[in-house]
Amino acid sequence: MSAILTAKGLTAGHADRTLFSGLDLVVAPGEITGLVGVNGAGKSTLLRILAGLRPPDAGDVSLSPPTATVGYLSQEPERRAGETVADFIARRTGVAGAQRDLDDATQLLVEERPGADDAYAGALDRWLALGGADLEDRTPQVFAMLGLRDGAERQPMASLSGGQAARANLASLLLSRYDVFLLDEPTNDLDIAGLEILEDFVAHLRAGAVLVSHDRAFLERTVHRVLELDLAQQQVRLYGGGYLAYLEERQIAKQQARDAYEKYSDTRAGLQQRMRTQISWADKGVREAKSKATDNDKHILHRQVSRSEKLAGKVKATERMLERLDVVEEPRKEWQLKLEIAAAPRSGTVAATLRDAVVERGGFRLGPVSLQVNWADRIAITGPNGSGKSTLIAALLGRLPLTSGHAALGSGIHVGEVDQARSLFGGSQPLLDAFAAQVPGMLPEEIRTLLAKYGLKADHVVRPAASLSPGERTRAALALLQARGVNLLVLDEPTNHLDLPAIEQLEDALATYPGTFILVTHDRRMLESVLVTRRLSVANGQVAESAPGQSTGQR
Repeated sequence: MSAILTAKGLTAGHADRTLFSGLDLVVAPGEITGLVGVNGAGKSTLLRILAGLRPPDAGDVSLSPPTATVGYLSQEPERRAGETVADFIARRTGVAGAQRDLDDATQLLVEERPGADDAYAGALDRWLALGGADLEDRTPQVFAMLGLRDGAERQPMASLSGGQAARANLASLLLSRYDVFLLDEPTNDLDIAGLEILEDFVAHLRAGAVLVSHDRAFLERTVHRVLELDLAQQQVRLYGGGYLAYLEERQIAKQQARDAYEKYSDTRAGLQQRMRTQISWADKGVREAKSKATDNDKHILHRQVSRSEKLAGKVKATERMLERLDVVEEPRKEWQLKLEIAAAPRSGTVAATLRDAVVERGGFRLGPVSLQVNWADRIAITGPNGSGKSTLIAALLGRLPLTSGHAALGSGIHVGEVDQARSLFGGSQPLLDAFAAQVPGMLPEEIRTLLAKYGLKADHVVRPAASLSPGERTRAALALLQARGVNLLVLDEPTNHLDLPAIEQLEDALATYPGTFILVTHDRRMLESVLVTRRLSVANGQVAESAPGQSTGQR
């Protein structure tokens, strides 16, 4: 059905910190709204409020009609113990919950309870609207399109690799029939083929949608308007005309705000200076008139005092002009991440090697692979989800036992890694302790100062690392690269969960990093922006190399 979601006057915050206030939004059928803002601005919080999973501090959310369905797909799909892929999809599409409601309503009919007919009719309508009747029939076609093998629906979700889980998550989205979609980072972990499928799905949605994404190409191709949560200015702004129009309008608005403040500031300063001068002249005139006057020149004294009083009147007039001046607040300076990668002394000529290396994990086989990474190589690795990219990196770094072949790191190698799972900061230790364990020589106050530069303040460092948001854990991993020198940098999907300014900072840092790096990413803008000397593509457990200017087989 066609549905409209309306939010009026929404306010939300954490503890004593306000994230946004006075937020109004109407989500109409077929209209795609991109939600942007720095990490911690409240994007996920807003989606949860719109989904009815969290109450706002003020304001309200309504649906028309009230029976419409709203689907919220979180950025980190929960993998529940014992849940199969089919169970996961049924839960994410809302069909599992609708089936339980239908079963309960059926039981009421059997027991001939009052109101059972209406309850059953409502539950049946919801189950049908969510696609419960043909979910099993539609699933194989979607699985085939995404490259999920036969029998994948019976696999436990917990057993899937990151790439496989991403495809299962995409399948749950493609199979969903909500009236309003709320999508939190749907592009995370998707390969380029998956991104294109997702783009096509979103572009042809008849339902209204609000989505959060830090994939610039995806935003350019899908959204009709942009809602910005500006944490620095404590403002909410809605821009029409798509993502590129938003970037242009935002820049113009920022310049206009700065110009307006500078004009106000200059005018105010000029009036204040005029008033000080007028006051000085008035005071000086009265003093001179009184000091030079004699008993015989009272008329001259009167004229001089009169002139001084006229100057005092001008002071009052200038004062009134100052009072009538419309105040323009100075735009707050936005906090900006200044990302640095500390370079260790250069290693030997060869940074890492694989020779006839084979890795077998379950039914997957990588190799045989022979690969040599040399000092100052700048390598980009691309490939479909599940093709073996992360396995290749783990084998290259010696983290994964080889079935056969040989792997070795070169002399003087200091590895710095941001892994796809952000596993260094996934435990129950406070962030400060987890970070200190990685840099034993660093004092706690030095760690606090460094993490604060990455937007992780006093309340973050005492929390269990696993309780931080994905974006915050990624910032902690990037801070670690500055805390200890590295000469072999490995970044596995580093843009996942990062906000757009941080991604741009990472691109700038890579441009000046003098050591060796290996970059695994599906971020199309990053692949265009970062200069590399080698490109590797991984498919079906095999590794191929192409010249930097050549296509790796993915658009």
